[in-house]
Amino acid sequence: MNAPQPTPMMMQYLAIKEQAGDALLFYRMGDFYELFFDDAVAASAALDIALTKRGQHAGEGIPMCGVPFHAYEGYLAKLIRAGFKVAICEQMESPEDAKKRGSKSVVKRKIVRTVTPGTIIEDSLLDSRSNNFLAALALLRDGAEAAIAWVDVSTGELSVRETSLDNLAADLAAVAPKELVAPDLEEGHAWREILSARERAMTITRQAAHLFDSASGQRRIMETYNVGSLDGFGEFSRAECGALGALLNYVTLTQAGRLPSLNPPRRAALSETMVIDAATRVSLELLQTQNGARKGSLLWAVDRTVTGAGARLLASRISSPLTDIAAIGARHDAVSYFDAERDVAEDVRKRLKETPDAARALSRLSAERGGPRDLAALRDALIRAQDIAGLLPVDNAALPDALRIAASTLENRKGEGFSALITMLREALSEDLPMLARDGGFIAKGYDAGLDSVRLLRDESRRVIAGLESKYRELAGLKTLKIKHNNVLGYFVETPPSQGDKLMAAPLSETFIHRQTLASAVRFTTGELADLDAKISRARDEALARELDLFEKLCAAVTARRQDIAAAAAALAEIDVASGGAILALEQRYVRPKMDDSLAFDILGGRHPVVERVSGDAFIANDCKLGDPEEARLWLVTGPNMAGKSTFLRQNALIAILAQAGLYVPASEAQIGVVDRVFSRVGASDDLAGGRSTFMVEMVETAAILNQATDRSLVVLDEIGRGTSTFDGMSIAWAAVEHLHDVNRCRGLFATHYHELTALAEKLTRLHNVSMKVREWKGDVVFLHEVASGPADRSYGVAVARLAGLPPKAVKRAEAVLKMLEERGQSRGAMSELPLFAAAPVAPRDDTQSEACHETVIQNALNALDPDAMTPREALESLYRLKSILDEL
Repeated sequence: MNAPQPTPMMMQYLAIKEQAGDALLFYRMGDFYELFFDDAVAASAALDIALTKRGQHAGEGIPMCGVPFHAYEGYLAKLIRAGFKVAICEQMESPEDAKKRGSKSVVKRKIVRTVTPGTIIEDSLLDSRSNNFLAALALLRDGAEAAIAWVDVSTGELSVRETSLDNLAADLAAVAPKELVAPDLEEGHAWREILSARERAMTITRQAAHLFDSASGQRRIMETYNVGSLDGFGEFSRAECGALGALLNYVTLTQAGRLPSLNPPRRAALSETMVIDAATRVSLELLQTQNGARKGSLLWAVDRTVTGAGARLLASRISSPLTDIAAIGARHDAVSYFDAERDVAEDVRKRLKETPDAARALSRLSAERGGPRDLAALRDALIRAQDIAGLLPVDNAALPDALRIAASTLENRKGEGFSALITMLREALSEDLPMLARDGGFIAKGYDAGLDSVRLLRDESRRVIAGLESKYRELAGLKTLKIKHNNVLGYFVETPPSQGDKLMAAPLSETFIHRQTLASAVRFTTGELADLDAKISRARDEALARELDLFEKLCAAVTARRQDIAAAAAALAEIDVASGGAILALEQRYVRPKMDDSLAFDILGGRHPVVERVSGDAFIANDCKLGDPEEARLWLVTGPNMAGKSTFLRQNALIAILAQAGLYVPASEAQIGVVDRVFSRVGASDDLAGGRSTFMVEMVETAAILNQATDRSLVVLDEIGRGTSTFDGMSIAWAAVEHLHDVNRCRGLFATHYHELTALAEKLTRLHNVSMKVREWKGDVVFLHEVASGPADRSYGVAVARLAGLPPKAVKRAEAVLKMLEERGQSRGAMSELPLFAAAPVAPRDDTQSEACHETVIQNALNALDPDAMTPREALESLYRLKSILDEL
């Protein structure tokens, strides 16, 4: 027996689902988005909602689940976070319109957008203080030429830069896209391996290689911006055109042709910004901690912005610090102005706090997904922009160039200004605005005469309804009679069930026509009421249609000025970052760093921005002077754990990043020669998913540093070689120090527990020993968290173990073993006689001292015993151990 044919609706669903591809299909049916088949199974599990069945297909029940249309965003957010893409399929006509085409006609539907991790624009799905980047990678000539382009669809920011196999990981770490569009490469391809390593951090959407063609990309860019040449945007390489084209094509595809407002593409040259690789970003916790939290990161510690746009800009600057001295100085000048004019800074920040996110509102409106509240947000943002521009008069000679340009942009001095647009939006919008335009009621009374007349007819009809109700109550003699309305019946007369028979009996039945009997009520209509219902319905539809037409005109007026509005939004963000930087400097006693093109790194009274914020005034400041080429440019830092070595290392790397991001720094004074790259290898981690041990990860990261650091780089390394045996580890650390000193010739801090390395300062002219100060008091150690010149005398590891709570017996045994090893080991003086690049061999025993050495060993073994705490069995075992030691000696 043949399986029944699918229904017309199911045939439509299957056709649309084929268009959706691997995305879950939200299929609009009335007040719900429904999902069917495998989509329903996957969504019900991810959303923890009921899975039901509806009808049959191919002889089997069709799995189905749904989410309410009015509250779909929360469900959509869960699916996106779970890694799904979602195609939104809307009804393009009403059921009534469909019936006009035939009784069995299906409502027309189509996909209006596909929501992916990189194409979200809804405020409720976005973090207002973070960018949501979508990126595309283009590879030409099998990767010989490559570029990465990235866009925040919610704000319109669009950038591109060339990349390479060596730089791709660092570029992706800097941009941190939520989704990457990349060519579908073969397994084992070098570029694919790099991308695969990043799949846990972002969604990778693979597409056919021909979509990244440079000629097609160039055409796509010109079509998007309606230009005949790219010359006005700058000079783009073939790979950059391919990346931009693929990115724009993907955005157009997912938005079903309704492209949001995008800024002209900006070419970000590699030389413009400090290079910070992925491992260093994790180590320094720039934007988030290693467990993914914002609190505890560098951004959290220094962020004093009061707008979402300002927070996003600050995060971008910290993620990609500048290397151009003039550009860095311009940012410092802006902070300095607000630092000097604190009353102005407070007035500006007061108005910024009242400023909506214009960039994201503009993006939604330009993509035809905005509502009346987005228009109001732009109106209020432009009003605040005018206010702030008034606080920063461009004719003020003290105003730095960066703020003068920003203030001029807020006023739109080179254009027609924003006053007319503000006035129009003020007059057009009512005070109480709905989320969606289709809900109506957002146009202010008096703005449009045609709308006012339709509303008057609608409101007059409602008064007539009230009069009819009184009339029918009197006619029927029923005080309980009411006129009500719903979307199915329209207006109707309703009475309690006990009164229904009276209206159905003559003579009232001639007026009241029975329509519906329910358990709780009986419903009727009248000829007069039906006519009035049709009149009110027409008035309501006419009023809504008129409002929607006015909404489109308002949106057109706004989007016609989108470049000017986007520029004003960017200027507001710059002012927010600069004024926030001044507040930070005031609150935390930060200073302006002196930036130059030397190789100096001279920090007086430097502090760790995150630790200081947590600890407050208790933080101990330290100097760090790495100097010019002939001075000590590499510091070897020794001392115990818990003394602050890692904090000292990280704080200096963070100071360099803050300075070149354009902020003041936590120090008393600072002079920094521009750093091209920062490398940080502090802390242990493994890569279990990648099959790499802690030591392998350590060596890979160390190799990257030794292979890439230049004389302009800043390197901080901690405990290199600790993941292997003592002599292997010390040999690796020894070689790494020499390589940094002789080959890389970089500025750096190298922390180690291998005290033998301190002897290298006698051979390496630019290596300087420093250590963390420690004091002993009644057998305990006190960590002073101060950096002092000279090597540490020992590591105090056993003392730290005691502080950590090791059992006293274990601590006493450790002290005895340590003493024995030290007496049998080799002195630092002997180590200094070794040639460079040599690992330390095991010292031979001196036979002339063997008797004394035997006595020491036995004495240490006895000292490790605690007879008062031993059980008889333990005492016997200790006796056997002592005899065994004697036998060995």
